[in-house]
Amino acid sequence: MNSDVIIIGGSFAGQSAALQLARARRKVLLIDAGQPRNRFAKAAHGFLGQDGQTPSDILANAGRQLGAYPTVRRHEERAIDVAVVDDSVRVRLFDGHEAVGKYLILATGVRDVLPELPGLRDRWGVSVLHCPYCHGYELNKRPVGVLARNELAIHQAMLVSDWGSTTLFTQGVLVPTSDQMTMLATRGVTVEQTPVVELLGTSPQLEAVRLADYRTVPLSGLFVAPQTSLSSDLPEKLGCAFENGPMGPYVSVDAQQRTSVPHVFAAGDIASPMANIAFAVAAGAMAAVGVHQTLIFGDK
Repeated sequence: MNSDVIIIGGSFAGQSAALQLARARRKVLLIDAGQPRNRFAKAAHGFLGQDGQTPSDILANAGRQLGAYPTVRRHEERAIDVAVVDDSVRVRLFDGHEAVGKYLILATGVRDVLPELPGLRDRWGVSVLHCPYCHGYELNKRPVGVLARNELAIHQAMLVSDWGSTTLFTQGVLVPTSDQMTMLATRGVTVEQTPVVELLGTSPQLEAVRLADYRTVPLSGLFVAPQTSLSSDLPEKLGCAFENGPMGPYVSVDAQQRTSVPHVFAAGDIASPMANIAFAVAAGAMAAVGVHQTLIFGDK
């Protein structure tokens, strides 16, 4: 399999990059294992022209549109190894095939690492959420909570209060300062120091949380900033440089999505501290432009 560009990861960033390169009439191989990060969400919101559509429907429609371009090939498989050898990129797949290309775009995404609380995991993406811009509106100003994992929970609680009356559960991991308590109070946020021990209601909906002292707090949604880990070890195998983000490491890239490794670009959640479909699509398009210009003008 010889291509101008190999893209690993066929979600929003990967397909966006493939589309731009297809329109430049470049040979593209899109490798995808079919495990997008937002597969747990019932709907995607805040994405222009697609508000309320399921992520899977958006991706399926994008795949059909890509299929109209004869220079794009798609291979449904997991990439297990990669190396840059003699100015080319070689990717080994789980099924034993090897793909060779001039450039590589990594769009393999990240994995969410959730707190271990009874009832939390099976509500993820429905009533346990991470992005108020993506999912807050549908809570219809009903009571919401923020489950602290670190100091960022204070920032999150102050934002989330625009979407409903908010309780910040400190979970024993933070003690707000007097100034922070004043800021939270100004935003109408209630601070609860007793830890949440269980989520209640008919899953995947949320009705309340139970605290360690057996009290219950009615909630319709619970926001949590998950820790993230890379979905693939390929960036590490390549020797890519990383940045430390608020929720986990991500691949360091320049303004055109180049990584520290020659011939390798990265886009989407793998290369950003902020996760959003629109951001991922934009990053994929930028990576494609960067690769295309590098194919013509070389690295500068």
